[in-house]
Amino acid sequence: MQGFRIFNQMVEVAGRPVGATPLCPINAVDGAVQTGLNKPMSNPLDAVFSALADPTRRAILSMLLEDDMAVTDVAEPFEMSLAAVSKHLGILSRAGLITQEQRGRVKWCKLEPDALRDASIWMQSFGQFEAVHLDAFERFLAKELPDDG
Repeated sequence: MQGFRIFNQMVEVAGRPVGATPLCPINAVDGAVQTGLNKPMSNPLDAVFSALADPTRRAILSMLLEDDMAVTDVAEPFEMSLAAVSKHLGILSRAGLITQEQRGRVKWCKLEPDALRDASIWMQSFGQFEAVHLDAFERFLAKELPDDG
């Protein structure tokens, strides 16, 4: 089953996705990020941004900033099943943002900060634009649109 996750909900009518333009097509069975019918994302940057689009996954990455964590420890603060957290970890892993390894009987998660390098470079390219200065904009509007009242 394929649908679209909009605001963290599956939205379907008569088996077809409906509603606003989806930001992140998701395979409802395994949570894989999709670009078309059963095609995983080919652009790693798309996979990174898709993984970062979910607040649960961003929270997991923040937790892993401190240190490596066992999957059960990652799941503890969330009000969802271990299976649901494992799906989130799988998406983060496929995006290259974390790695998972078995140590004895425990599966551990480790943040891979270098995976964010390309995303960071892409975002920095927008830094060339100056922020809008609202005070200066307000003064400009006051000059251009004098108050007739």
